[in-house]
Amino acid sequence: MTYPWKSWDRALFAHVASRHWPGAEPVLPRLSRSANHGRLWFAVAAGMAVTGGRSGRRAAARGLGSLALASLTANTVGKGAVGRARPILDAVPVIRRLHRQPVTSSFPSGHSASAAAFVTGAAMESSAWGTVLAPVAASVAFSRVYTGVHYPSDVLVGCALGVGAALTVRALLPPTSAQPEPGPATRAPSLEEGGGLHVVVNAASGPPPLLMTPAERIRTVLPQASVTERTEDEDLGELLEKAARSALEAGGALGVCGGDGTVARAAAIALRHELPLAVFPGGTRNHFALDLGFESVEDTAVAVLAGRASTVDVARYTDAVSGESAPFLNTFSIGSYPDLVRVRERWSRRVGSWPASVLAAVHVLRTCSPVDVEINGRPRSVWLLFAGNCRYSSWGPAPVRRRDLSDGALDVRIVDGGPFARTRMMGAALTGVLTGSPVYSVAVVPRLRVRVPGEGVHLAYDGEVATAPGELVLDKVPGGLVVYRGGRRGGRSQRSKRT
Repeated sequence: MTYPWKSWDRALFAHVASRHWPGAEPVLPRLSRSANHGRLWFAVAAGMAVTGGRSGRRAAARGLGSLALASLTANTVGKGAVGRARPILDAVPVIRRLHRQPVTSSFPSGHSASAAAFVTGAAMESSAWGTVLAPVAASVAFSRVYTGVHYPSDVLVGCALGVGAALTVRALLPPTSAQPEPGPATRAPSLEEGGGLHVVVNAASGPPPLLMTPAERIRTVLPQASVTERTEDEDLGELLEKAARSALEAGGALGVCGGDGTVARAAAIALRHELPLAVFPGGTRNHFALDLGFESVEDTAVAVLAGRASTVDVARYTDAVSGESAPFLNTFSIGSYPDLVRVRERWSRRVGSWPASVLAAVHVLRTCSPVDVEINGRPRSVWLLFAGNCRYSSWGPAPVRRRDLSDGALDVRIVDGGPFARTRMMGAALTGVLTGSPVYSVAVVPRLRVRVPGEGVHLAYDGEVATAPGELVLDKVPGGLVVYRGGRRGGRSQRSKRT
């Protein structure tokens, strides 16, 4: 059987081979070789992570994730399903040919799939990086035809696979540029040059600064703000209480710079004093700050100067016996995740946050055991009990994206224990059908009661780890918290929220 497209495919290949491309001979073969095994894109990702700040790191991570999926699809599935001989090199000038000719199937082009996937994934997080890298990706794809190792259709299908891989990753893990609705818009003081703002900076949080410390950056953009740096030897709660009292006297606002655990402690104090809270990203992950639309200290400063604020939900867990409670802004969990947090924090100071997270995940997956609990009176054995402050849109046992920060709900996700539960959970996650797995269940509730009959069980909330009480209640703090928010998407008015 003959395929009409093969004739134009070979004709276009012959046209590229016979034509002289000024300036291409010393560049394109080298560029093609540099992309072998993704080396070019790994180097680009490293440069983005070092020079591009948080946005560059996110773009690099999404690009590499998309590349990994595209490479798996093109090189394992595509080449295995379609065996196509490589083009005959007679028409290709010797100076263009690669020193080592590939021997795998010509269809599809793995280099093109990886290039398109990396750049498309990076562009989803940062259009600037996407614009810069698009010509490089296009050159890599064209170089595969120019050097004679692929037909044009191989390259086109490879690029389509790459874009599809990036879209798949986007569906599973929505980019941070898709900001959630912060909450009902409300009033907060517009603080000119930061006057009346009292900020506590937890210097022990986050990675070490490259040039200026977070406290120096805050003083630069808000020169009238009172900024206190907390070291490991000082009590964070006392500093936050002192700053809150000063802010109350000045009619201003409380500010905090640190990780999610630090922000949660500041939120509890701001709630008690009925103060608006300004959140400056200063931790390793900054989930809550990112959900508010803040990627940098400067973003928060703009909101403080404009007086742009919203009301957001604050969740809490309460010891049913003592009545003591602790707020959380992001997530609460019992089971394997608290163990992961403890191991990660122990190793992060030695090897860094990202490597520590990977090592901790491997360790916990290998050594953790199910935990016996009672959930609303029903006994269950669970690998993980997760509760999110508001509904999360991404799938998985511990998702990371929210659409609404004031929906009044707890997003509860449970991974059950039992025979082969760990294997089934991992298999479901790898095949993309986790939500249909019998060991994984999801519910949206306003309140949850949990009993932990065993001893030595830990819980985690916003990155902090504590010993779980025998019985606890999860619910929301009435009234919510007033926070300054970013301006990417407008908050809803109180009236629209009620209607």
